[in-house]
Amino acid sequence: SGIVDPAASDLTLDLSGLPLALVDNFAPGTGLEGSLQTRARVTGALANPHIEASYAASGIRIKRPETALLPALADDSADPAARTSIVAAVFGKYSATAKAVLDSLVTSRWSSSDDLADGIEQLGIRAVAESAPKTLSISDELFVLGTAVSSNPELELALGSKLGSTDGKISLVDSLLAGKASKQTVAIVGALLARPRGRRIGELLRYASGIVAEQAGYSIATVTVAAPLAAAQATRLEKALSTQFGNTVHGGAVRINQVVDPSILGGMRVQIGDDVIDGTIASRLTDLRLRLVG
Repeated sequence: SGIVDPAASDLTLDLSGLPLALVDNFAPGTGLEGSLQTRARVTGALANPHIEASYAASGIRIKRPETALLPALADDSADPAARTSIVAAVFGKYSATAKAVLDSLVTSRWSSSDDLADGIEQLGIRAVAESAPKTLSISDELFVLGTAVSSNPELELALGSKLGSTDGKISLVDSLLAGKASKQTVAIVGALLARPRGRRIGELLRYASGIVAEQAGYSIATVTVAAPLAAAQATRLEKALSTQFGNTVHGGAVRINQVVDPSILGGMRVQIGDDVIDGTIASRLTDLRLRLVG
């Protein structure tokens, strides 16, 4: 607001709530979170303006504080005692058991700091899953959340946007899952949202579901069908998949998650890990069209 005059301007500019995440557009990898408020006053001639400005920031946090820490912990050339001393200094308030696990991890050999991060993350998910009652299926809860996210573009954007704050995303998940999911599921999703490491929300949920299932002694097959399978059909399919993939999945047990997609017209698509069996009518029609064109 104000006056713009070549000889005597008096202009005031107010900006509030400017996301610090925008800094990544100019300096990739900065990883800042929070918001910036600024007030600037420009007076005098436009050829030689006088500028007074004040700035304030709130909610500042670095998305990846581990950027410097992980390389130091994964450095095989460093003395193991030096690496465990870093664990003691940084994680001194953790329990003795947790610190012992971290000591074991950081003194092992890793091909990269990302591999160390993967190892810590997977071990954490397994530990949380192991704490759940045997009657609880965390993988089912993760699948339900994943289905809700994939069917709601606004929710997917809210949880996956780089401009959103981590605290806001975790609060959103807490409100969505309140009374509907176990504390173990909430903890796993919150930890992954806090450190997505470049992965989309759907990928994070599938990744966690696979680890949880393996820890429980089975593997997950995602089955896409045009209409829900009857209970007897689902049971027969699980048995058939367990028999077919018994040598490649944990313990030979397979459980299915159904995705209903009327656009496939009929048949089904089965995915277990990297293995895909596509017997949908839509896929067959596509193949037929390609043959006719050829």
